[in-house]
Amino acid sequence: MAEEDLLLPASSSSSSSSSSFSSLVSEISNACTRPFVLAFTVGSCGAFAFGCIIGYSAPTQTSIMKDLNLSIADYSLFGSILTVGLILGALICGKLTDLVGRVKTIWITNILFLIGWFAIAFAKGVWLLDLGRLLQGISIGISVYLGPVYITEIAPRNLRGAASSFSQLFAGVGISVFYALGTVVTWRNLAILGSIPSLLVLPLLFFIPESPRWLAKVGREKEVEAVLLSLRGAKSDVSDETTEIIEYTEHVKQQQDVDNRGFFKLFQRKYAFSLTIGVVLIALPQLGGLNGYSFYTDSIFISTGVSSDFGFISTSVVQMFGGILGTVLVDVTGRRTLLLVSQAGMFLGCLATAISFFLKENHCWETGTPVLALFSVMVYFGSYGSGMGSIPWIIASEIYPVDVKGAAGTMCNLVSSISSWLVAYSFSFLLQWSSTGTFLMFATVAGLGFVFIAKLVPETKGKSLEEIQSLFTDSPQDSTIF
Repeated sequence: MAEEDLLLPASSSSSSSSSSFSSLVSEISNACTRPFVLAFTVGSCGAFAFGCIIGYSAPTQTSIMKDLNLSIADYSLFGSILTVGLILGALICGKLTDLVGRVKTIWITNILFLIGWFAIAFAKGVWLLDLGRLLQGISIGISVYLGPVYITEIAPRNLRGAASSFSQLFAGVGISVFYALGTVVTWRNLAILGSIPSLLVLPLLFFIPESPRWLAKVGREKEVEAVLLSLRGAKSDVSDETTEIIEYTEHVKQQQDVDNRGFFKLFQRKYAFSLTIGVVLIALPQLGGLNGYSFYTDSIFISTGVSSDFGFISTSVVQMFGGILGTVLVDVTGRRTLLLVSQAGMFLGCLATAISFFLKENHCWETGTPVLALFSVMVYFGSYGSGMGSIPWIIASEIYPVDVKGAAGTMCNLVSSISSWLVAYSFSFLLQWSSTGTFLMFATVAGLGFVFIAKLVPETKGKSLEEIQSLFTDSPQDSTIF
């Protein structure tokens, strides 16, 4: 596999960007069939529910600790037990989605969402509070990979990035909405409001199609063309797309018959590059402090003298704007360019946060420190929303063949969950050790991530899933890594 085949420029000129945007608009108008819109709505509601869960703990920290008489350790457990659930969900997500299909798995995740929210809303003690959060974590652990996979498998190739990114934008919207609502709504009522997206999704699940690529994988080839026609429109010519999906799936199955090592097949040398790309991209935001910012924004604002209410609302608006901008550009400039810009912004945000804590601790520029702290958090979340929030999962859902997609999903999700848990649980203690040092550590990770993306991450814009997967895996070498 030649490096020039993968590291394609995102956009060669302003005219090519303009034509890409025009074709994107045309593709959107052609893709607005009822089944696709319903499926997209389900994916968006799932992402919104995820955002609500992530955004819940930051604005409610003070009130929950006061009402339930929790210690810092108790609340750290509440914040971090979500990622314990993520780890559990990650362990089963690949097998579950491969076994019962994408749509039935969405049923399971939304039921878990509902149980988790009601457990939190009616909690009288810490155990029910933690149980609800754990169930939410399990559901997120399953759906965080399932959502992008389902959208990428049903969307047209030229709309795949925008559809996935726009769907995942609702995660940022969920975080932003709960940040804002958390300033005016009690934590119990906020938990009740969090159940609304899942309640809206459940009736829609009766009307959305299964993934055509999963149908081909399980031997239901006759249904593939019918599903594609429902997604693309009855008058669309889907014969080439149907043939490509079925032929590539058969090619993968033949290889699987020769080499049937289950989960450990993922560790063959031909998957080493794609596995490295997926795992590192997904772990980067977590190790770069995402959960620290998300779960403990209130602590950051209070420590640097920023008004929490103003900080939450400002951050919410900026993150939403960044997400919208990223959605518009992802199929125009390409994934790689947005990743670089997003990662650079997260690095600057972490660095500015570290500087603000350093100035605060040394009583320098005390009038400007709160402004710098607020600016740094806004830069971090705005940059995250524009690229690193959605694109790593889009790329991870694009680069793995159907025979290892479940195993790859489990691996990527597991790495993300473990790194997320480490940051969520240790963040409060790291702040007590050294606020400045904590954010310098996050800035270092972000800087290394920028170098990784610049050197290794390929562009996948405009290619079919089968073309992308062939670029990564068609190699004569098939020995294992280990």
